[in-house]
Amino acid sequence: MTDKNINKSKKLWGGRFAETTAASVETFTASIQYDSRLYKYDIRGSKAHAAMLADQGILSPGEQEAIVAGLSEIEREIEAETFEFKQELEDIHMNIEKALLDRIGPAGAKLHSARSRNDQVAVDFKMYLRDQCSQVIELLDGINTAFVRLARKYLGHVMPGYTHMQRAQPVLLAHHMLAYYEMFQRDRSRMIDCRKRMNLSPLGCGALAGTGLPVDREQVAKALDFDGVTANSMDSAGDRDFAIEFTSNCAMIQLHLSRLSEELVLWSGQEFSFVDISDKFCTGSSMMPQKKNPDIPELIRGKSGRVVGSLMSLLTLMKGLPLTYNRDLQEDKEPVFDAVDTVSSSLSIMAELLDNLTFNTATMAKATEAGFMTATDLADYLVLKDVPFREAHGIVGRVVVYCLEKGCELENLTVDELIQFSKAIDKDVFEVLSVDGSVNSRISIGGTSLQRVEEAIAEAEKQLRIIS
Repeated sequence: MTDKNINKSKKLWGGRFAETTAASVETFTASIQYDSRLYKYDIRGSKAHAAMLADQGILSPGEQEAIVAGLSEIEREIEAETFEFKQELEDIHMNIEKALLDRIGPAGAKLHSARSRNDQVAVDFKMYLRDQCSQVIELLDGINTAFVRLARKYLGHVMPGYTHMQRAQPVLLAHHMLAYYEMFQRDRSRMIDCRKRMNLSPLGCGALAGTGLPVDREQVAKALDFDGVTANSMDSAGDRDFAIEFTSNCAMIQLHLSRLSEELVLWSGQEFSFVDISDKFCTGSSMMPQKKNPDIPELIRGKSGRVVGSLMSLLTLMKGLPLTYNRDLQEDKEPVFDAVDTVSSSLSIMAELLDNLTFNTATMAKATEAGFMTATDLADYLVLKDVPFREAHGIVGRVVVYCLEKGCELENLTVDELIQFSKAIDKDVFEVLSVDGSVNSRISIGGTSLQRVEEAIAEAEKQLRIIS
C-alpha cells in the first residue's frame, strides 16, 4: 500500500498515532463488506443529527443544507451502485463521512459533533432491525394466511393425530393446520414486542458518557420515528439485547418452520402419502429417475441450524464483555444479517409451497381406521357412566389387548363382547367408537370438533383481515 492510500482513517480521527496502520490490520478490521447494508439508516440518522445540530446553533443553516445535499447525493450513488466503498475506511460510517468531506469540505467535518461511532452504529442497527421486524411480521401474516386457507379448504376432513409418532386420536386436518397458525401467531407477537422494546434511540449518548455539547436527543428520536430515548449512556453504547432478542425470535420462527418441514417430508413419502408437494418445489435424483425429493422442506429444516447458530454466536459474543463498547461488537452484524436473510427467504418460499399443497384426504381418512384411535373415547364414555377414569383406562386397555388377539378394531366388536369388560357399556357405545363421533365429541375450547374448528377458522380469518 502506498503512502498516498494508507492511514486514511487515522487522518480522519486526528494525530494520536505515530505509525501507519498495517495493511493486514486494515483488512482484518474492515466491516464495510457487510455493514454497507446499513447505508440508508446511517444517512437518515446523520440527516436528523444535522438538523438537531443546526437547531442548537452548532451548524449554520448553510452547513446543514450542504450536509443534507451531500448525504442525498451519496445515497443516490450507493443505490445506483456507483459509489466506491473503501476497505481502508473500515465501515459504512467512515466511508460515508469521508465521501461527504470530499464533496462539501469543512462543513462535513462538523457533522460528527456530539456523537460517536458507538451510538451511531447502535442507532443504525436499531433502525435496520426495526424495519426487519416489520418485514418478518408481514411474512408471518403471509404464511398464516396460507394455513387458514388450507384449513378452510379441507374443513371436515379427518386425519390421525400423533404422539410419539404413533397414531393417537383422530383430528380434523384443519385443526392440524391451525396448530401451525397458533405457532406463527406467537412468533408474530414476539416480533411486535421486540420492535417495541428496541424502539428507543441511543443517538446522543456519545462514546459512553453522553456529551457536553447542547443536544436535543428527543428531537432526533422523534425525527427517526423512535418512541423515546435510552436512559443510560453507558448501557446504550454497549447494548445488543435488541439484536439478541430479534435473533432469538428468528430462531424460534425457523424452529417452527423446521417442525413443519419435518412433517411435510414424512407425509410426502410413500409410507404416509398424506400430501402431494407440487413438482415446482421438488427435485429429482441424479441417479434414480423415479425420485421426487422434497428439497424445499429439507433445506428449510437444514437452515434452522444456521439461525440457531447465529443466536449462539451473539450470546457467546456478549457473555464476557464489560461495559461499554468493545470492538468485539463489530462481530454482531453478520450473524444477524444471516438470520434475517435465512428466515425471510424460508417464510416466503414456505408460504408459496403451502399455497400449492394438495392433501390426500382419502389416505388420511383411511389411516384413522386402524390403531384403536377411539380408545380414549371409550374411556370417556365409561367415565360418563360413572366409572372412575383410572378404572376406565384399565378396562379399555384390556379391550385393546382382546382386539389385538382377535385381529380387529374397537368398532368391530359387538356389544356382548364389550359388556364382558364392563357392565356399564350399552348399545349407545358405538356413537363414540366412530371416527366422526370421536372428532365431534371434542367440544372443549381448543378442541378438534367441527364446531370448534369452524369457530377457530372464523376468528383467524377475522384476525388476518384486521392485520392485512
